[in-house]
Amino acid sequence: MDYLAPTYFFDYQTEEIQELVKEFKTDELTQKEKAKRLYIKVRDEWRYDPYTLNFSKEGYIASIIAKKTTGHCIDKSILLIAGLRALGIPARIHLAKVKNHIAVERLVEKFGTNELTPHGMVDLFINDTWLKVSPAFNESLCRMCNVAPLDFDGENDSIFQEYNNAGNEFMEYLEDYGHFEDVPVDFIFNNVQEHYPELFEKYKNVTEIKL
Repeated sequence: MDYLAPTYFFDYQTEEIQELVKEFKTDELTQKEKAKRLYIKVRDEWRYDPYTLNFSKEGYIASIIAKKTTGHCIDKSILLIAGLRALGIPARIHLAKVKNHIAVERLVEKFGTNELTPHGMVDLFINDTWLKVSPAFNESLCRMCNVAPLDFDGENDSIFQEYNNAGNEFMEYLEDYGHFEDVPVDFIFNNVQEHYPELFEKYKNVTEIKL
């Protein structure tokens, strides 16, 4: 499989994605350093928003996401993957089911549960190794939740904060759906329908919803 190719969703040849990565297109930075800096940029410059859901293919195109100021975990993963591929770093999307344990009142109110699925993260290939990273939670949100922001050192997986700063359980992974070469929108829509049937039925004819 080609994890460097541009696709309908990872459209990194567009002006928006080229603008995203232009500061990292220099021989003075190693691939590892480019990945670390791009990860921080995507993590913090797009505020995490799990309450905006998209039920159209167009909503998962990287260049469209780049024009926004917020995004949920899948949005931000798509943006990071497109940027990584633009920098010549192989990358692919990885999906899972997770459970949040802190600041879950609104999640439960809107979704009927504190389990979120599918949760998006990124596999990237550096120094002959596949690593997993999750750029979802921006630094300011982490401060509000009293949890350390998730950093990436370019050498180890960085996928979740298990505990907050007080030692309370923050997040856990429940199920791993594996990785995909491109954005699996049919899988995403079917997954939402399976886990949140009332929500899906209510909004299935709406392209984008804000809960």
